Amino acid sequence: MTNLKNKTLFITGASRGIGLAIALRAAKDGANVAIAAKSAEPHKHLPGTIYTAAEEIDAAGGKALPLVCDIRHEDQVQAAVAATVEKFGGVDICINNASAISLTGTEATEMKRWDLMHSINARGTFLTSKTCIPHLKKAENPHVLMLSPPLDMSPKWFAGHTAYTMAKYGMSMCVLGMAAEFKSDGIAFNALWPRTAIATAAVKFALGGDAMMQASRTTDILADAAHMIFTKPAKEFTGNFIIDDTFLYENGVKDFEKYRVDPSKQLAPDFFVPDSSTPPPGVAETLMKGMLG
Repeated sequence: MTNLKNKTLFITGASRGIGLAIALRAAKDGANVAIAAKSAEPHKHLPGTIYTAAEEIDAAGGKALPLVCDIRHEDQVQAAVAATVEKFGGVDICINNASAISLTGTEATEMKRWDLMHSINARGTFLTSKTCIPHLKKAENPHVLMLSPPLDMSPKWFAGHTAYTMAKYGMSMCVLGMAAEFKSDGIAFNALWPRTAIATAAVKFALGGDAMMQASRTTDILADAAHMIFTKPAKEFTGNFIIDDTFLYENGVKDFEKYRVDPSKQLAPDFFVPDSSTPPPGVAETLMKGMLG
């Protein structure tokens, strides 16, 4: 399979950022995209709603279904998946993109913030995957993708923000477990994570403003990597913890300059990239030392 024409994607948190970029890449192939997110109204800081995302997806060549859905609530997830199946006839690809972040130490992390991160990241991913699985079992080449990191148990990834790391690793543990559990059903479960900061509203407002945005790559790199994952045979390609540029390089992509927001700025490494992960040729020279990584 080389494209996603007529495939149905169910994406959480796809009203903006990485989720929307993945949706738009699929839409170029003529895919159906269900946008499951809370953002029915514009946020005061974050642009985009499920309805503006739907307009962009339709304009790109896809068919969009905007769905107001808070993945913390089982009934809303069940209703959103049911509406997707009713509209498009099934689900071929489930993308767990929705996530909450709070880079606070243990004493500074309020329990309501801990609950939010775990309810969205770990529980929401488990719930969305669980709800899509009966439909994925009927699909021709079913994929589930978590936007979550490799399970690197280095203490440095926990020391500054134990609560956040636990929540993100909860998503990755779903990959580890479900890839094995549903291997005989032919459903692929994989995780995708960026080597560098990605230029999203979350990075701008939570991690470092315009300076961090300039030191980031665009969402296109994750959209291209996700598209490449979805076109691989699900029965053969499962249980992988993928770093975006390494994966793209291994699959023939050689130009990574096109993904940089500002080629004159060094790139900020992201959290959770294992020390053993080797960047593609030429990329290491563009990375800052320290920063997020």
